[in-house]
Amino acid sequence: MASFNDFANLCLALSQTQSRLQIAALAAEFLNRIGRAEAPAAARFMVGRALPQGAEKPLNVSGRAIWKIAAEIAGAEDQGEEIFAAATDFGEAIEMALKRRADTPEPTLTIAEVESEFAAIASIEGRNSRRLKLDALRGLLRRATPLEAKFLAKILIGEMRHGMSEGLMLEALAAMAARPIAEVRRINMVEGDVGRTLLRLTATGGASSIAASTAEINEAGGDKAATPANASGDHALPTDAAPRPLKPMLAQPAANVADAFRILGGPFALEHKLDGARVQIHSGPFGVRIWSRRLNEITRSLPEVIETIGRLAGRRAIFDGEVIAIDPGGRPLAFQDVMRRFGRVREVERMRAERPVRLFVFDLIGLDGNLLIDEPYERRYAALAGLAESAGLERAGRIIPDSIADGTQFFARAIADGYEGVMAKALASPYTPGARGRGWLKIKQARTLDLTIVAAEWGYGRRHGWLSNYHLAARDPNRGGFVEVGKTFKGLTDEDFREMTDRLLALKIEERRGVVVVRPEIVVEVAYSDIQRSPQYDGGMALRFARIVGVRSDKSTDEADTIDAVAAAFDRQALKPLGAP
Repeated sequence: MASFNDFANLCLALSQTQSRLQIAALAAEFLNRIGRAEAPAAARFMVGRALPQGAEKPLNVSGRAIWKIAAEIAGAEDQGEEIFAAATDFGEAIEMALKRRADTPEPTLTIAEVESEFAAIASIEGRNSRRLKLDALRGLLRRATPLEAKFLAKILIGEMRHGMSEGLMLEALAAMAARPIAEVRRINMVEGDVGRTLLRLTATGGASSIAASTAEINEAGGDKAATPANASGDHALPTDAAPRPLKPMLAQPAANVADAFRILGGPFALEHKLDGARVQIHSGPFGVRIWSRRLNEITRSLPEVIETIGRLAGRRAIFDGEVIAIDPGGRPLAFQDVMRRFGRVREVERMRAERPVRLFVFDLIGLDGNLLIDEPYERRYAALAGLAESAGLERAGRIIPDSIADGTQFFARAIADGYEGVMAKALASPYTPGARGRGWLKIKQARTLDLTIVAAEWGYGRRHGWLSNYHLAARDPNRGGFVEVGKTFKGLTDEDFREMTDRLLALKIEERRGVVVVRPEIVVEVAYSDIQRSPQYDGGMALRFARIVGVRSDKSTDEADTIDAVAAAFDRQALKPLGAP
């Protein structure tokens, strides 16, 4: 069995390495050495993921809880400020605290044991679940050496900070399996998890890996239909193996319709951009299964969608779509309203009556046992239209513009009708799971960015007792981590402030002089007037008049906008013609 202490020392070496090639080489050598049984978990751990993507249950373990347990074990409850002042990050603070314990254990943990403990903690539910989770975590940290505890903490909060991104891990897997990187990326698109990708490469290798991955997606699932609601109003799930979701295709931002013509080059469609929540739906003999954008299964939460897709009478299909919440009169409600339906498994029928939802389908990525991701969007949409018409499925408004004027008029009507904007989709574009390619563009009216909250300040006056001044950061894909680009306390209601305070305190890592540093997990959509140069922030830019327009619970921090996107938005400002607003 592979030693977790060896894994921790590898991560230490990675953090001291500047070369991307050397980081990938070190990771590949380690994964080859430890063997196939534990390599998938090690690969996930290296990119800061405790459990397989798409199979996670909430660990619900905050940085604050990890620190309290570590301080208790070490007898360092009163030394937190001193330790955090000296530490470079949260993991090092945990290591420094546990170095003060009198009975440092020998390294006995294995990678397999750590994976098993993480899964056990995630599976704890029901009454007293928080206490039981913390008891299990306490037992794990008691067995860990200070160095092992450092990286246990880093994995749990998802911040390894040693330069190993998912993209670089794929390069390591390519080196490990001696396969072309394009092939490995393709397998990861289908598998959706670096651990599963590693298993696929070591199981069969080569092009057959892709075929096998695709076949498993096509054939996944059993033969039981999703059952109707039980007496409590909850929907039971089939007990057999579920289909496996693919990561959703992502879109690049574009400034306007003219920009879309320039970027896409060839013919494209424009369709209404709904202010809803992305869903992926699998239909077949096994029934109907539904996943969120973040690959969490939410089938029980959306009985209306089960009934709508049920009109296909068991035909195999995989849909990409959007769910919106509506009021009793059928008018669309805000994004936050639909998110209150996601993940709910109790009182589903009551919530259905209070906040019904409607499904709009906009892509078809599987049909009759065949994955369609390599088919051009034009063909996928034609097949979708046929299914939608036969089963009465709703689709978003759509045109294929002949000119910039055509497209601009469609965009203006969309805004007037209350849509967020439009999506531009190249007719020749394949479906690229998890990739933000140039085939899809999003065009919005407002200037907005999806940013991550990395810290917050205690409010005063009316906001006393709430964390209300949020530090906003863009993702830095080159160096890892996040770069702050501004702060705001605007855009939320009193109820939102209270709810956000509870969420941020659960993610608390440390607190210094009234600033609470949090684990970066919450993504918010931020509107702003413009971007200005600012020496105050590491990125050299700051948003002016920023305000939060929505909490993007459907997005992970991996999908937040990058510092390069902020820089591109800054550059576009400078290119505006004279007289433009």
